[in-house]
Amino acid sequence: MSPRQGRQTPEADPPSAQPQRRATLKLVAESLGVSITTVSNAFSRPDQLSEALRERVLAEAARLGLSSPDAAARSLRLGRSASIGVMYTDRLSYAFSDPGAVLFLQGVSRVCEANGQQLVLIPSTSSADAAATAVGRSTIDGLIVYSVADDDPVLAAAIDRRMPLVLVDQPRIDSLPWIGVDDEKACRALAEHVVSLGHRRLAVIATEFDRDRAGGRATKARQEAITFSTTAARLRGYRAAVEKAGLSWQGVPVVEARENSEDNGYRLATALLRVKNRPTAILAMTDQLALGALRAAERRGFIVPDDVSIAGYDDIPAARVLTTVSQPHEEKGRRAAEQLLSLLAGRTSPPRHQELATTLRVRVTTGAPPRSE
Repeated sequence: MSPRQGRQTPEADPPSAQPQRRATLKLVAESLGVSITTVSNAFSRPDQLSEALRERVLAEAARLGLSSPDAAARSLRLGRSASIGVMYTDRLSYAFSDPGAVLFLQGVSRVCEANGQQLVLIPSTSSADAAATAVGRSTIDGLIVYSVADDDPVLAAAIDRRMPLVLVDQPRIDSLPWIGVDDEKACRALAEHVVSLGHRRLAVIATEFDRDRAGGRATKARQEAITFSTTAARLRGYRAAVEKAGLSWQGVPVVEARENSEDNGYRLATALLRVKNRPTAILAMTDQLALGALRAAERRGFIVPDDVSIAGYDDIPAARVLTTVSQPHEEKGRRAAEQLLSLLAGRTSPPRHQELATTLRVRVTTGAPPRSE
């Protein structure tokens, strides 16, 4: 069970339940019966207070979830920061290079623009302390959690801060709004299509399994320990289709990309296509990886799909020739931002869990296997 799933207990409301009073300097001051200046001094001018009083203020601030005094002070003066955050799993530059992430952020940003909101990007960090610092110093009113690992410390830090949250492409939590697609069902349909063409030798190029990003051939044990929920769901879908066809899953090589990029897809597909009993079909978990596999096949002189079939996932603009699964990236972003702003305004929110539709797009990169196979 993931740390987040473990918070779904009926005995107590989770700290992120909606709505909640936001922790501010004023709230801490009222709780202790001291002035706002005293609370502010505990953070910024400790020499103005006795050690005992300062420790009491800091302890109460921590109990109430106040982790960023500067942000809280600005929020106190302005009423709200008029900013929402997006937490995601990669380095900052990745948000502007991955086509799916770009489309998602376009959806979020359009809602922000229409409502006079600023957008703050919060990338994943490696440690719990760094995560608490990153979230605590962010001047935001609410947060969209977008496809981070189940054990990512940034998520725990956000929950500890007790701010409104919306989950996107994450495991569902009953107490929190969720938006996503059924990745397992979509990938099962995609793999069933490939198997129905007659393919019996398949390979999978997967997105990263966990925050370690080991890369390379994935053992059975590693496949069972995936902490990125979208990767795990897509792999389950492929496996279900393979086993339904009476094929052995153990005979399907699964390789992990350290990052979702065309270059990684090219490198991993090149290795898969070098072996004697090479796969006749490659299932890539994203279009970026599939486009790299397409380039690798062509570089080795193979004709797609006559010699090898290749399928992707996402239906990004560059994937117009690929057999793929289309999912509404921009609509995910739009709905996530709308739901978060609805929570912040205290309005009745849309359905707590919103599952969006996917569509199988059969195009020219999949066909029957070579006759000699």
